[in-house]
Amino acid sequence: MKKNKTLNEEKKGRGPVAPKDPVEKRSCIYLMLDTDIEASSRNEGKPSEEIYLEGRIRNAAEFIGGVTDEEILQLLESCAGFHQLVHSIGVSIQASDDSIKEVNFVLQNWGKSNKYESGTTLRVPCPADGREVLIELADYEWSSDDDILGKFAFEFDQVGQIGKATVKFYLNDGYEVEDLIVDPLVDFASEEYKKMIAKSLLHKGNNWRLKKAMEKAARGEDVYIAYIGGSITQGAGAKPINTNCYAYQSYLRFKEMFGRNGGDNIHYIKAGVGGTPSQLGIIRYERDILRDGQVEPDIVIVEFAVNDAGDETRGVCYESLVLKILEAENKPAVILLFSVFENDWNLQDRLAPVGEHYNLPMVSVKDAVVGQFRLSKEEGNIISKRQFFYDIYHPTNDGHRIMADCLAYLFAETSKDPIAEEDIILDQEPAIGNYYKDILLLDRETNTHVASIAEGGFKERDQDLQLVEMDLDSHGTAQFPYNWMRTPSSGTESFKMTIISRGLMLVFKDSGNSEFGKAEIYVDGEYVLTADPHINNWTHCNAVILYQEEEAREHEIEIKMAPGDEDKCFTILGFGYTL
Repeated sequence: MKKNKTLNEEKKGRGPVAPKDPVEKRSCIYLMLDTDIEASSRNEGKPSEEIYLEGRIRNAAEFIGGVTDEEILQLLESCAGFHQLVHSIGVSIQASDDSIKEVNFVLQNWGKSNKYESGTTLRVPCPADGREVLIELADYEWSSDDDILGKFAFEFDQVGQIGKATVKFYLNDGYEVEDLIVDPLVDFASEEYKKMIAKSLLHKGNNWRLKKAMEKAARGEDVYIAYIGGSITQGAGAKPINTNCYAYQSYLRFKEMFGRNGGDNIHYIKAGVGGTPSQLGIIRYERDILRDGQVEPDIVIVEFAVNDAGDETRGVCYESLVLKILEAENKPAVILLFSVFENDWNLQDRLAPVGEHYNLPMVSVKDAVVGQFRLSKEEGNIISKRQFFYDIYHPTNDGHRIMADCLAYLFAETSKDPIAEEDIILDQEPAIGNYYKDILLLDRETNTHVASIAEGGFKERDQDLQLVEMDLDSHGTAQFPYNWMRTPSSGTESFKMTIISRGLMLVFKDSGNSEFGKAEIYVDGEYVLTADPHINNWTHCNAVILYQEEEAREHEIEIKMAPGDEDKCFTILGFGYTL
């Protein structure tokens, strides 16, 4: 494999520069443009920023690169088309710290025969001072098993190191796209911006609980503001993830507005887990928000509007989670937050009726930004999709700031109003359902008294788990560490559990590792489902319903490897049970 070419080395520190012949006159597609990157902890390899391309590269070319040519967009969706279209890749990286001299750029293709292992992986050292590195495709050997472009990665030496990256595809002769027009900076101080933010206030709701929390903060008493949701609440797209995410930024606004003596009495809890719906959120609520009884939050922001497509209960878990929070003895306020994807989609229509039913404050980022996305600058566009979205799912720093401003607008408007005469009414029929509001986590160390367990061959403990940046931490915290793992060497016996409950969910580990295989689940000797860790194909947590009944009774659970996968691994992360 030939060495990559580094161009214009004499122009140190001046940012991306135009490459020399033969590409200086070539048309190019921007896949990343001065995009913020940050090194996060990985279970394997160096700390890195990973940009997934599978199912996303077309969107990136459209909303970052401005590409509209359908033929070109289709070519990007396969490795064969990529080689037909692309002459070379230009990469420039500007680290935020001069001590960072080099960052590895990685391009990994997914393979046809073994998705994560049989495709080509390029790893190219790049100077971290903004000089462009040119990677000519003809200079490299490519696997015949390459299927699609899988991901870009930027490898740093330490967790938390940040920078900006530009990646562009220079096109072969015969292909052209229009030159990129760079958006002007967002004017966050403009009246138009303020009007956009005001549109986010979907429903003020009953303010009794939120006003009580504000008054408590102003008296100097300890107030906890907590956030639970998916990857957006985790901070995905924000750089640095721990301080530029919407959660922390809105916490700072609340602290500035209502804290006393510098706001040291205002405390912050962040518990977003990427790729997971409220179906998992309700199982982990005691652990991740209440910290197993150590914390009583005064305000909880719930953000699952773009994650709950995977909720098997179609809103029952969401309403159950809201009720679990609201029914706490200290009467916390609940704010429902509706984020949005790049395709203008969320589940607000399904979930907002829960907020209306209990008269809760609701904030819709979708209502604020989507309408103006369709406008030109002349027509009143405030921020473009390219500026708001880091990828098709997650906001940029600007996007996270807008989300924080939307929440701060609710705080400010609520502070102006008189307090409601009485609290919200909880003693009523649910809007969707409340079946899971009392669900609890069962794992190796939590609530072990409720079940009799024979772990069989599932006696190991998996250490390769989904990592999540909790609270202000920039290092990942392993999710569900007290698990049961089966390996080919740990035995062939089934995992068996006896439990008295009326409802039960299994939480298992998804994985892209080919060493993991499917497991069959039986309840009372009857086959229920096959848990496949490769449906999502990346390391994260997946919750599935095993049974849901009206009355609690004794059940026998058996989990064993599926036929043909007896030589594979499988990890039971835990269970959620309802008495």
